[in-house]
Amino acid sequence: MKILIISPSWVGDMVMTQSLYITLKEQYPECSIDALAPKWCLPILEKMPQINQAIEMPLGHGDLDFKVRYQLGKSLRNKSYDIAYILPNSAKSALIPFFAKIPKRIGWKGEMRYGLLNDLRNNKKSFQYMVERYVSLAFPKDKMTGSGCLGDIHSLPKPKLAINEQIRNSILGKFNLSLAPKIIGLCPGAEFGPAKRWPEEHYGTIAQELIKQGYQVWLFGSVKDRATTDKIAYLVNDADQHKVVNLAGNTTLNEAVDLLSCCHTVVSNDSGLMHVAAAVGCNIVGIYGSSSPQYTPPLSNHVEIVHTDIECRPCFKKECPYQHLKCLKDLKPNTVMDCIQNFIKTEEK
Repeated sequence: MKILIISPSWVGDMVMTQSLYITLKEQYPECSIDALAPKWCLPILEKMPQINQAIEMPLGHGDLDFKVRYQLGKSLRNKSYDIAYILPNSAKSALIPFFAKIPKRIGWKGEMRYGLLNDLRNNKKSFQYMVERYVSLAFPKDKMTGSGCLGDIHSLPKPKLAINEQIRNSILGKFNLSLAPKIIGLCPGAEFGPAKRWPEEHYGTIAQELIKQGYQVWLFGSVKDRATTDKIAYLVNDADQHKVVNLAGNTTLNEAVDLLSCCHTVVSNDSGLMHVAAAVGCNIVGIYGSSSPQYTPPLSNHVEIVHTDIECRPCFKKECPYQHLKCLKDLKPNTVMDCIQNFIKTEEK
């Protein structure tokens, strides 16, 4: 059986899709799975053993370009795919497998996808977690009645990205990094918006405390996060600056994935890197502001979730509707430090 996946465009969502690929491989051990994804997500797919080929999507997020989609779909016809799983909800995401003439095209009901999909699922909201929505597509429609039919979320297959130790060592050498003392990673960015970002001052406080306790701190993020990580590093005492490594904007996504795997614990906003860190085996302290762990939790057995319980959260907004960001500002650094200490004490037992 040959399968084509039309992948989502967000890094965190991409990581969670691995649970679907693992499920498909369990059902059809001899199947071959290819995935079509934006260029920036390809490094994630390439670290998934279940994927035969990661195919670059030539269009950016939101671009329609009907002609390019037709040409790409037509070029895929000779691959003779049996099934396509269309994971985004847009109509345009369903065009390529339609043009590729893939016999069975499975996905959730979205914007004007009638005809483009011939196995259309219409009960997405019956599944609480995003990972359930992905995994359920691997099963017949009549059996997927809602959360619980797949078992407990903890029983679902968890993403596990493959790390090549030799490549990782070369990346450590490139950035002149050492694995001692123990590393705590901080991921203070969130592409979605400021309502997901814990204040830099709070990150700076825990960075200083961790260094005081004998750890080194690595800061992760994209070029867009560099101003944030610069501020966090600045908040650390001058005498301790050598214990802070500011990697934001300096690494490729591929390099960031490998370096995250070196961390004992990662403290992160609800972001793509949080899901990456979970998938490479780190302990996770997940900080939730406007979003909810009841929808997109990090998929790991080693997770501490922290959030405030003020009345207006979760609002799922990019920016605070009340302009106070209390859901994040009122979440104090000592709460996060307690979670980190819990992981350390557990390992020491």
